Amino acid sequence: MNIHEYQAKALLKEFGVPVSRGVAIFSADEAAAAAQELGGPLWVVKSQIHAGGRGKGKFKEPEAGDKGGVRLARSAEEVHEFSNQILGRTLVTEQTGPAGKQVNRIYVEDGSDIAKEFYLSALVDRVTSRVAFVVSTEGGMNIEEVAHNTPEKIETFSIDPATGVQPFHGRKVAKALGLSGDLAKQAGKLVDNLYAAFIGKDISMLEINPLIVTTDERLVALDAKVSFDSNALYRHPDVVALRDETEEDAKEIEASKYDLAYIALDGNIGCMVNGAGLAMATLDIIKLYGEEPANFLDVGGGASKEKVTAAFKIITSDPNVKGILVNIFGGIMKCDVIAEGVIAAVKEVGLTVPLVVRLEGTNVELGKKIISESGLNVVPADDLDDAAQKIVNAVKGAA
Repeated sequence: MNIHEYQAKALLKEFGVPVSRGVAIFSADEAAAAAQELGGPLWVVKSQIHAGGRGKGKFKEPEAGDKGGVRLARSAEEVHEFSNQILGRTLVTEQTGPAGKQVNRIYVEDGSDIAKEFYLSALVDRVTSRVAFVVSTEGGMNIEEVAHNTPEKIETFSIDPATGVQPFHGRKVAKALGLSGDLAKQAGKLVDNLYAAFIGKDISMLEINPLIVTTDERLVALDAKVSFDSNALYRHPDVVALRDETEEDAKEIEASKYDLAYIALDGNIGCMVNGAGLAMATLDIIKLYGEEPANFLDVGGGASKEKVTAAFKIITSDPNVKGILVNIFGGIMKCDVIAEGVIAAVKEVGLTVPLVVRLEGTNVELGKKIISESGLNVVPADDLDDAAQKIVNAVKGAA
C-alpha cells in the first residue's frame, strides 16, 4: 500500500526524522489559510499523487503558464493561484503512464534554502533477507539513471536484524555523502530513526529524494515516498486509515475484498490462473504468441466458487479485455469448482469476448463435463501452449 508525501512525512516525523512544515489542502479556498499558517516568505505547492517525477510532469490538457506539478510560490496569492491551477487536473509523469493521475490534494510546504541534495532509501533486500540502505550524492535524480550511468556514486549496505543499526552505519552514510562534524552526527541519527520507522511500521520501501543539507547545515527530508507491506497492514490500523482509494485501480480494490492477487496491466487478454508461478508463465506465453496480458490474477490454491465468480467479474469489467484465458492446474484447487465459478459468472455478467479454458489436475474430467454441458461458447484447450495459441488467435480474429 502506498501513501501520499504529506502522510509519509507526518509518519516519519513521529520517528524523529526532520521534515519541513507543511499543510495538506483539498481545495484552493484552503490555500490562503495554509500560506498564512506557514508564514512564508517562500512556499512550495506540491501535487499529491502516488507517483514520482511530479515536478517534471505535464498536465494532460496543457494551459498557458503551466509549470508542472510542483511550484515555488513567493506570495500567498501565488499559493492560491497555483493551487487553483493544479487541483482537479490530470498530471502525467514517467511513473503514471500516459493516462496520468488526477490531483485531488495539494501539500503546501515551507520553502527551503538548499545547499546540497542527496538520495537515500531503505528497502527489503530479498537476497540477504535484511533491510538495505541505498545512498547517493546524486539527489533529485532518477536513481535508476544514476545506477546505469554512474554506479560508483551509489553506496549500499544492509542492517543485521540481530544487532539493528550500529554507529558505523551512520558513518557509512556520512562518508558516502561527504558529511563531517555535526552533519555526520545528524546522518547517524537519521539512519537510526529511518530504520526504526521501517521496522515499526512494516514498511517495504522508503525513499527520500532529495535529502537536503540546508544553508544553516541541517539535514532535512525534502520529499518522502513510502510503501507498506500489505500483508502486515492488519497490525497497523493507523496506516490503513491513510489509504487513498482514488489513487488505486478500482478493479484492484474490488479484488482485495476477495483476497485475490490482482494487478491491472496494459494488454487485452484477461487471465485467471491459480498459483503465482503458473500465472507468470501464462503472461509470458501470451506475449510469446504476440499479444499482451490485461492482468495478473491469481485466485489462489483454495478458491471458492464465489471467489472465482468475483475474479471473472473483475476481468470482464475491464473494457480493454478482448479475450479471456482461464488456466487452472488443480492441486488443492478443484477443476469443478473453477468450472462452476466461471459458469456462474458468465450467466450473471454475460460473455461478449472469446473465452478459452484449460483445466488439468483434481476433478479435471468433472470440470470439463460441467463446462461442455453448460451450453456456453467456451473453447477448451489441452495444455498451456494450446490455450495461449487459441486465445491469441481468437482475439486477433475478432480484431
